[in-house]
Amino acid sequence: MDPARGVVPRADVLVIDGRIAAIGRRLRAPADAAVLDLQGKLVQPGMIDTHRHMWQTVLRGIAADWTLGNYVDLMFGRFGPLFTPDDVYAGSLLGAIEAVDSGTTTVVDWSHNMRTPQHADAVVDALLDSGARARLAYGNYAEPAQDWVLRGDIDRLRSERFPTADERVTLQIALDVFTADFPERPAWTWARDRGFEITTHAGVVGRQPADLPERLRDAGLLLPSTTYVHATTFTDESYRLIAESGGTASVAAESDLHGGQGYPPTEKLRRYGIPTSLSVDTVTWFSGDMFHAMRATLAADRGLAHLRAHEQGGLVDINELRALDVLAHATIGGARSMGLQDQLGSLTPGKRADIVVLDTSSPHMTPMINPVGAAVLQASTSDVDTVVVGGRVVKRNGELLGNGFARARRLADASRDRLRAAAGEKLWREALNPSGR
Repeated sequence: MDPARGVVPRADVLVIDGRIAAIGRRLRAPADAAVLDLQGKLVQPGMIDTHRHMWQTVLRGIAADWTLGNYVDLMFGRFGPLFTPDDVYAGSLLGAIEAVDSGTTTVVDWSHNMRTPQHADAVVDALLDSGARARLAYGNYAEPAQDWVLRGDIDRLRSERFPTADERVTLQIALDVFTADFPERPAWTWARDRGFEITTHAGVVGRQPADLPERLRDAGLLLPSTTYVHATTFTDESYRLIAESGGTASVAAESDLHGGQGYPPTEKLRRYGIPTSLSVDTVTWFSGDMFHAMRATLAADRGLAHLRAHEQGGLVDINELRALDVLAHATIGGARSMGLQDQLGSLTPGKRADIVVLDTSSPHMTPMINPVGAAVLQASTSDVDTVVVGGRVVKRNGELLGNGFARARRLADASRDRLRAAAGEKLWREALNPSGR
């Protein structure tokens, strides 16, 4: 994903002290270097997910047939209040390990069930224990943002748990705006004044105002460090303002298409030049890897273009959105969304060594012709051979290293069972079959 290099065949990558030191053929390495023989494999930057509710991982698949309305009612209104600090720890730990296993080395944990300081500390512990690079997006859907943001726990967390800005796990704020009168303004002002990046669900059908960026502009809160998640229903003026402000968008194509948040807005984001990243959203509904996110994004964009052409009696001659574009969204686009484009997102000397290696020996990856096309349209989690986070090998030969997953699985199973008991069988059955069919 470094445009100065493009795709480099048969190259070495030298990693020293957690950073990429050099890329090229037949590099001279220190005598004591560990050598990973990756002949015939694809080496790419670690993928970056800019929006995933990892506390929900312990309820994986429960929402298979939900709409957005079901999700709001069941997850927020009925299951969410049952989560203890132990439950959010189990979900965030498993979610982060799942991300690493599938080649996502960095994930924004959109953790909006921070009901108590103990919940917040549990999530921090989970992310630190996971081995992933993560950004904790601190949120709390259960209270108005103008209340929980100003309460002081974020300041406590930053001073006690995030003493420097150069840690593997960092902190930002997850803020949503639900009504046109913008009562959340004090929370946004507080975040701006303290230099926090903001990530916000925005432009969702029936949930958020379509002119949020215009309201942020009028309040002096249209910031370059804001990521707009979903961003499906904005006015043209709002898209223009996001582009001018330097803000970014996080596209959750699987989520939008299944849940009904709006149609994935990649065509409009391109039109206005808004930097784009991708996200999984939640594994209660969807797959937990960025391969599916890339494919859903590509299919949604191309499918809409084909439909419009067919309705006019024509055909699409050339696909506008390319495989290389969505791979960029999943890597350097995610880094840009997090303000880390100088540190992550491409295989570039000087950047942190977050590296993913894809095996190409499976039937579905053979023969190898187009590395970018293979990574986007053929690869899956089963092809992730090696994962390196900050120079530390966390997956090798297709296996996660250490016993972290075994522990995470035990904790997740226990959390699932506890939540089921707390919810009761009637609610559990309703969640699995919301239509009553």
